[in-house]
Amino acid sequence: MVNQSVNLLSTFRRSTIIGAAPCHKEDLITVHVDSQSITIHVDSLCARKHTKLLDLNRTSIFHSPFGFLDLHTMLLDEYQERLFVGGRDLVYSLSLERISDGYREIHWPSTAVKIEECIMKGKDASECANYVRVLHHYNRTHLLTCGTGAFDPLCAFIRVGYHLEDPLFHLESHRSERGRGRCPFDPSSSFISTLIGSELFAGLYSDYWGRDAAIFRSMGRLAHIRTEHDDERLLKEPKFVGSYMIPDNEDRDDNKVYFFFTEKALEAENNAHAIYTRVGRLCVNDVGGQRILVNKWSTFLKARLVCSVPGMNGIDTYFDELEDIFLLSTRDHKNPVIFGLFNTTSNIFRGHAICVYHMSSIRAAFNGPYAHKEGPEYHWSLYEGKVPYPRPGSCASKVNGGRYGTTKDYPDDAIRFARSHPLMYQPIKPAHKKPILVKTDGKYNLKQIAVDRVEAEDGQYDVLFIGTDTGIVLKIITIYNQETESMEEVILEELQIFKQQLYIGSSSAVAQVRFHHCDMYGSACADCCLARDPYCAWDGISCSRYYPTGTHAKRRFRRQDVRHGNAAQQCFGQQFVGDALDKTEEQLAYGIENNSTLLECTPRSLQAKVIWFVQKGRETRKEEVKTDDRVVKMEMGLLFLRVRKSDAGIYFCQTVEHSFVHTVRKITLEVVEEERVEEMFNKDYEEDGPHRMPCPAQSSIPQGTKPWYKEFLQLIGYSNFQRVEEYCEKVWCTDKKRKKLKMSPSKWKYANPQEKKLRSKPEHYRLPRHTLDS
Repeated sequence: MVNQSVNLLSTFRRSTIIGAAPCHKEDLITVHVDSQSITIHVDSLCARKHTKLLDLNRTSIFHSPFGFLDLHTMLLDEYQERLFVGGRDLVYSLSLERISDGYREIHWPSTAVKIEECIMKGKDASECANYVRVLHHYNRTHLLTCGTGAFDPLCAFIRVGYHLEDPLFHLESHRSERGRGRCPFDPSSSFISTLIGSELFAGLYSDYWGRDAAIFRSMGRLAHIRTEHDDERLLKEPKFVGSYMIPDNEDRDDNKVYFFFTEKALEAENNAHAIYTRVGRLCVNDVGGQRILVNKWSTFLKARLVCSVPGMNGIDTYFDELEDIFLLSTRDHKNPVIFGLFNTTSNIFRGHAICVYHMSSIRAAFNGPYAHKEGPEYHWSLYEGKVPYPRPGSCASKVNGGRYGTTKDYPDDAIRFARSHPLMYQPIKPAHKKPILVKTDGKYNLKQIAVDRVEAEDGQYDVLFIGTDTGIVLKIITIYNQETESMEEVILEELQIFKQQLYIGSSSAVAQVRFHHCDMYGSACADCCLARDPYCAWDGISCSRYYPTGTHAKRRFRRQDVRHGNAAQQCFGQQFVGDALDKTEEQLAYGIENNSTLLECTPRSLQAKVIWFVQKGRETRKEEVKTDDRVVKMEMGLLFLRVRKSDAGIYFCQTVEHSFVHTVRKITLEVVEEERVEEMFNKDYEEDGPHRMPCPAQSSIPQGTKPWYKEFLQLIGYSNFQRVEEYCEKVWCTDKKRKKLKMSPSKWKYANPQEKKLRSKPEHYRLPRHTLDS
């Protein structure tokens, strides 16, 4: 199976597009998060949790009528109330209300001549299409779009009209332009872009062969400008991740664009192949120098972005490769909170970490000393000489004295110094000097992050939505303890794909899912409190959406404790507390000797620890179940690979969380001897004949009594209940009774090669030894 990565594509106000791979890792998908919603586009839907999301009316899905999307970019337009999706030869406009309704499409393929030229140059036919990589708001009525154009990039405008007009969606192909420096040639090449005013800033590989890595500014009123060719001091084999305009102050002439990327590090002298994460910065109004760096960036600087875990003896474990970046907007637009998702480049172990950065730390690094190297035989060191005026990397603005109108007026020595000293000496370290989340268990490869800031009863929390390469989106909060300087991780949900909503996409579909579904935490105050989901609180009746004071007219009193999850304190005296403590689901299960059996039990909270107890007789004490090679504790429950007669008894599934103990399920396991099962089937056949086997339509079965064979369904598993029931009815029901049930013959397809044999020779029937599908 192909392992696909996920990419953060764009950010608009509090809205973000995040990606994850579908369950079978077949297609790139992208997830969008905003303050009201989540949407997901996917090809393959994972059965168990995805079905639950559909049943809860939590998901809406858009499928491309062409059967593919090959999604590469998405754009949320809050003004138009549309989600724009760019893929292979296609651009879609989807409704934010329900993405599956009222879509519009633009077909924008490459010409036959371009495709033929592309193939003749040695490219694969699948690459020689027009992959849409750029979608930006250009003005109130138009979008800017660019595509790879069969390795000949081109750009055009899409007319969407005004919001109050009838919706438009029209490609103005007569205004198309060459897209070199605005869009990559290769559809799989790393690429970032942001539109500021009418200027497009892009980080990309700008040539056919993918060798010329550069940062460009094009379009608009300012001159086209780029980084210098073949200058490894600026960019050395970069992987571009994200770009954003973040103002330093109210002076627009002092605005700067920040680029986040990884590259091979020239300063890593002991490891020539080391990869470092960088933050690059340049002035929006940079026009290059007059005699030096003509039409080249004269304000470009970069600094190392560090994410590491402090270790023994001062030796840190570094996570050096940036996978994704997310800017969480705050009330102060000059100081967003920056979340970076990193992985390791180590050959010893694989792991992921999330670090948080404040703009004050980033600005301090760029205002600090420059890195310096005298020559090839010297080490990198702090530059201690005289720094020219104006300070290299600063903008031509009033804040910086207003002495220079443009960078062309800068003295040559200032331009020359910036050219030779693009690297800052001090690295940028995260808040708390360590990650807020570390994952080294190898369970998931984390690929993308989006964050939503939530007001809860006991404070403000940042909810992390993390896309993985297995199709799961993790919903996590982290809680910092100032006394111990430690971080607690709370996994709220594992969304198995796809009204607050998340938008997710794959090569053939787009889906939409809500951020939260508080009902899933149950009808007890304790369960709601233990969930520790800042979106949800106990309102005295049910677990429902939490609204801060004054934001909801019908707000009842709330019980919520995200920080500690103290259910005993929060729920004391509340109704349903007794239910949470005493109400235990009871179940009867059968196991056939020497066959496998699963006793299912899944706690509501992902933080709960599950402990199994067994009582072998009514007078005996409960004992904790001991696991071994035959009895295995799994996420889904307790698995007996080979049931023995001595395993019969009453099993208690107990969850423990924050000293809160809850018996979730009580299962009575009866073990049937293998020989008795065979005798039972043979006896039924010999006495009553093949036409008297039990059947759901039999009148002799009292109303409300389930057919006897359903007792054995748990041997096969409940995940495919409908198919199992049809299988049993086919084996044991006559054609006459099937017609009475109005069952279609098309349903009866053999589930396995033995089924035909079972139908023709029921006297030889023997229950198979079932094994768990891994």
